[in-house]
Amino acid sequence: MTYDMTHDLTHDMGTGMPPDTMLSVQDVRKTFTLHLQQSQRLPVLSGLTFDVPRGRCVVLGGESGSGKSTVMKMVYGNYGADSGRILLSHQGGVLDLVTAQPREVLAARRSTVGYVSQFLRAVPRVPALDVVAEPLVERGADREEARERAGVMLARLSIPERLWALPPATFSGGEQQRVNIARGFVTERPLLLLDEPTASLDARNRGVVIELIRERLAEGVGMLGIFHDADVREAVADATVDVHSFTAARQGSLA
Repeated sequence: MTYDMTHDLTHDMGTGMPPDTMLSVQDVRKTFTLHLQQSQRLPVLSGLTFDVPRGRCVVLGGESGSGKSTVMKMVYGNYGADSGRILLSHQGGVLDLVTAQPREVLAARRSTVGYVSQFLRAVPRVPALDVVAEPLVERGADREEARERAGVMLARLSIPERLWALPPATFSGGEQQRVNIARGFVTERPLLLLDEPTASLDARNRGVVIELIRERLAEGVGMLGIFHDADVREAVADATVDVHSFTAARQGSLA
């Protein structure tokens, strides 16, 4: 599936969404409240600003603890932002994830935003084939067709067919991660969030993931990723955002 790369420029100007952009993070601020420490507020990020164009992979860089995972969770809607805008191109319009209602965030996850992490969270006792096929079925695909597409993806990621009927909870860590990758890539969502998807993979399967990423980019998918594997990062990154430069501590030291 190839995503429409065209935009109504007037519409973009009216919303502040740059043309040909899937995600626009604008002047976002985030603090955490430490409820066990007299509700003390801990500044984390300030002035966070970047865009994810269609067909491009933007990588979040910075040392451990700089806030990369926090950024990813804000974009996915797990964390709220204190201020700023997180604009998502969604179903012909623009959704601000900072002010969106929970039902709007859930709708965006179903149709627009995919998430691939290194950890698989699957319902117990559900076969791996159905775990991968589930996002397709949820979007209205025929169950048998969805399972066929899921099988193709599992085979590509070296999950042998004899395991497809077994629940992923019985798999090794690397196998579970590959099931998670298959589940994330089997659907065609125009924005993909990649949170360390290759962390437990061998060289061959890292190569397969790189191929999958490049294929989706060629189709116009926008991607936001965290990659500690330098080889993977260099193979897929079109731009890098230095998250550390937006940390509250860093900006305080420059003041």
